Amino acid sequence: MIDIVRDFLLEPVILIGVIVFIGLVLQRKGFEVVVKGTLKAMIGFMIISIGGNIISEAVASFGLMIQIGFHTTGLILSVEGISGIAVDRYGTQIAVIMILGMLVNLVLARITRFHYVFLTGQQTLYMASMIVVVLTSMNVHGIMVYVLGSLALGISMVFSPAVLQSYTEKICKTDKIAVGHFGGMVYFLAAWLGKIYGENSKSAEDMKFPKKLAFLRDSSITVSVTMILFYVVAACASGRSYVESNLSDGKSYLTYAVLQALTFTVGFVIITTGIRWFINEIVPAIKGIADTWIPDAKPAVDCPVVFTYAPNSLMVGFLASFVGGLVSMGVMIACQITVIIPGIMAHFFVGATAGVYGNSTGGRRGAVLGGFVAGVIMSVLPELFLPYIGQFATEHVTFPEPDIGLVGLILGKYIKRVGPWGMLTILIGIIIIIILIPEMLVNREEGEEWYQYGMKPEKNKKNKPRKNKKPQGKNK
Repeated sequence: MIDIVRDFLLEPVILIGVIVFIGLVLQRKGFEVVVKGTLKAMIGFMIISIGGNIISEAVASFGLMIQIGFHTTGLILSVEGISGIAVDRYGTQIAVIMILGMLVNLVLARITRFHYVFLTGQQTLYMASMIVVVLTSMNVHGIMVYVLGSLALGISMVFSPAVLQSYTEKICKTDKIAVGHFGGMVYFLAAWLGKIYGENSKSAEDMKFPKKLAFLRDSSITVSVTMILFYVVAACASGRSYVESNLSDGKSYLTYAVLQALTFTVGFVIITTGIRWFINEIVPAIKGIADTWIPDAKPAVDCPVVFTYAPNSLMVGFLASFVGGLVSMGVMIACQITVIIPGIMAHFFVGATAGVYGNSTGGRRGAVLGGFVAGVIMSVLPELFLPYIGQFATEHVTFPEPDIGLVGLILGKYIKRVGPWGMLTILIGIIIIIILIPEMLVNREEGEEWYQYGMKPEKNKKNKPRKNKKPQGKNK
C-alpha cells in the first residue's frame, strides 16, 4: 500500500495536479474551478512530454544528416524541444524544483528590496529543466538536487528582472511592472551598448517597416519555414543516396526532409499548447499567494510586454539577431566544432526584445547592435556549457536563452571545482548579498542608480532635514 501511494505521488503529472489543487483550494476557488484547473494542469504537463518525444525523433535524423553532410555535429536552438525531452526523462525533479524555486522567489521578494514576483511560468519551466539536466549530469543526487536547484532558480527569478528595471521603466513609462524573461543579460547589455554607441541615432520607430514581414509573428509558420530550409539543406549536404538508403526507407530525400521539418513543427506546437494549459493553471495559484503575502510585489511578466511600445525595434532586433546566429554558425562550421543552428523562435523573442532595449537608449544603432550581440551570445553560450549537460549534448537541440546558459555554465563549472556543498555555500552567499547590498547602496550619490537596479532608494539629500531659515525682517 505504501509503495502504491509513493509511486502515485512521485509521478510528475500527479504531483503537479496535487500542487495546483492545493493552491486553488487555499484561494477558496469553487469546486468546478478546482477540478478544471487541476485536470488542465495535469493534461498540459503530459502534452509537454509527448511533444518532447516527437521533437526528439525528428531531430535525430537531422543530426545524422548534419554529421554526414558537414562532418560535424549540430544542435538547434529550441528551448521547447530540449525542455520537452527533459520533462519526459526527469519530470518529477523538474516539477519539484519549479515549485520550490517559485517559493524561494516569493521569500526573496518578501524579505529583500527586490520585490519581483516572476510570473512567466514557461520560462520557469525551462530554467528548471536546464538546472536538473546540469545537476544530474554533474552527478548531484538526492535532496541536494532540490536544494541547489530551487535556490538557483529562485535567485534567477528575482535577479533577472531586477537588473533590467531601470530600462524597463523607461520603455513602459511605469515602475509597476517588470520583465520576467531569461534573456535579461543580453537585454541589459543591449541597453548599455545602445547608450555607449547609439548617440544621436534616430529611433527605429521612425522607420517604415515592410508589411510583408508581418507573417514572421506567427510562430508556427516561421518555425515551419525555417526548419524546412534547414532540413532540405542538411538532406542535400548528406546526399540523396545516404538519406534514401539509411533514413527514409526509399522515400524521396527532399520529401523526407520536408516531412521531418513539419514533424518538428508539430512537436513544437504540441509543446507550446501543453505549456499554455499547464502555465495558465499553475501561475494563478502562485500569484494568489503573492498578492496576499507581498503587498508591494512587482509582477515580472513575459518579454512581449515591451513589444507594443516599439514594434519596429522588435523586428530590427529579430533580424539582426538571426544574422548574428548565422554568422556564428558559419564560424563554427569553419572551425569544425559543434555547430549551434539558429532557432527562429529563440531569435525572435530574445533578439526582438534586445532590439527594443537597445533602441530605448541608442536608437536604430542600438537596436541593430543589441540584436546582433544577442544572436552571437545565443550561439556562444550553449557551446560553452555543452560539457555540463551530459547525454543531452547528443539530443541535437539545446537551450538558447542567455540567462539559462549562464546559470548552467556557472552551476556546471563551480560544481566541478568545489562540489555540491561548495556550490551551496556560493548560492547562500549570493542570497546574503541580495539582502545586504541594496541597503549599502541607499546613500550613493545621484548618477549611480545603475547599481541600484531601478529600486530608486532615497538619497541622502532627501533624507537630510531642512535647516530652519531665520525669518526675514528689519533689524532692530
